[in-house]
Amino acid sequence: MLTILGFCMILTFLVLVITKRLSVVVAFIFTAIAFGLIGGFASEMGDMMVAGILKVTPTAVMIVFAILYFGLMIDVGLFEPMIAKILSFVKGDPLKVVMATAIITILVGLDGDGSSTFMITVSAMLPLYIKLGMNRLVLACVVGLAAGVMNMIPWGGPLVRAAASLQVEVSELFIPLIPVMICGLLWTLFSAYVLGKKERERLGVGSLETNMQPGMGEQAAAVETAPQGTSRLFWFNWFLTILLMVLLVMEVLPIQILFASAFAIALFVNFPNPKEQQERILSHANSFVMICTLIFAAGIFTGVFTETKMMDSMAASIVTVIPEWLGAHLPLVVALTSIPMGFIFSPDAYYFGILPIISETASNFGIAPVEIGRAALLGHSTAGFPLSPLVPATFILIGLVGVDFGDHQKFLFKWAFGTTIIMTIAAITFGVITL
Repeated sequence: MLTILGFCMILTFLVLVITKRLSVVVAFIFTAIAFGLIGGFASEMGDMMVAGILKVTPTAVMIVFAILYFGLMIDVGLFEPMIAKILSFVKGDPLKVVMATAIITILVGLDGDGSSTFMITVSAMLPLYIKLGMNRLVLACVVGLAAGVMNMIPWGGPLVRAAASLQVEVSELFIPLIPVMICGLLWTLFSAYVLGKKERERLGVGSLETNMQPGMGEQAAAVETAPQGTSRLFWFNWFLTILLMVLLVMEVLPIQILFASAFAIALFVNFPNPKEQQERILSHANSFVMICTLIFAAGIFTGVFTETKMMDSMAASIVTVIPEWLGAHLPLVVALTSIPMGFIFSPDAYYFGILPIISETASNFGIAPVEIGRAALLGHSTAGFPLSPLVPATFILIGLVGVDFGDHQKFLFKWAFGTTIIMTIAAITFGVITL
């Protein structure tokens, strides 16, 4: 009975989300309440929901302070001098332009918001591509690759979803993935080099004063006169950011406390006036309110789903049909299948609807939930993110660049799949997931 009820609960949630009948937050809460009542858990449902919320609260706290910290660093112009220097270096060389695209996307991607990463990077680089007559699909491809890997940072959407749905610590998922992410970024830079070299062979090294297409003068001038950085405390902010990253990797304190402390220091030093501090916090409120609302709603859903033992019952049923030889390799299976899953399920549907069942099933074969979470991120986060028609940010990217979605998918797929393969090999090599 619990198995049937669990499958019906997941199916209902997926249908509501995929068909867009309800927003994800409302679907989480309504589905949890409905199936808690149907299952006869009315008297216990409140405690179940609170238990679920408490388990995801550390994740929500980390998200708030991480978004605030990197938002503040962008506000004070921490990355502007570096971006301006990169843009002045590329001149009219298509290879340098493509490499610069990857590097700028990586830097801007530190804020954890895919949409803003696309908007900032494309706005900076598109005029150069147009002036030099470069293929815009290359721009969309390289930005998508770099943003896909940066999408794995703990204040980004996928890792937060995985941590909340599997009810594991963010640091357990992220810290072991750091060397894997580095491999993914190296692959991105390699891909950018190959694509840039092809563009250089096709176009030659031009000049930003030539190849100007009609109507592009103002845009190009805007890029070439990009601000040189407005931070009054540039080196202090760089030192604080690097120190934060080092302490995060060393796990000196919980990740939530590290980000909260770093944000408080940065806000006080850069904006001593209390009124200005309040303005800086409010300016980024939309970013963290939306995702935190999603996390708490997911906590309500997973609280009911887990505490009623529906998940355990479903996993026990699935285990009976999975061959023993395949069960031991579930992390690898999850990593390689998470890309096609991205075309079928939205990130919310995949991480909150599918992943918990896979994880519980894997636990019957002695595989920890955190390992399944890492495996899912290797494909769904990195390659699925810039390719999936179910990710709204993808359409922001192709809209800004001005390319057809089908052409974008065909051009990007082999490079994105290469990201997953490289990172999966790295994950196995570093022992992040078991083979």
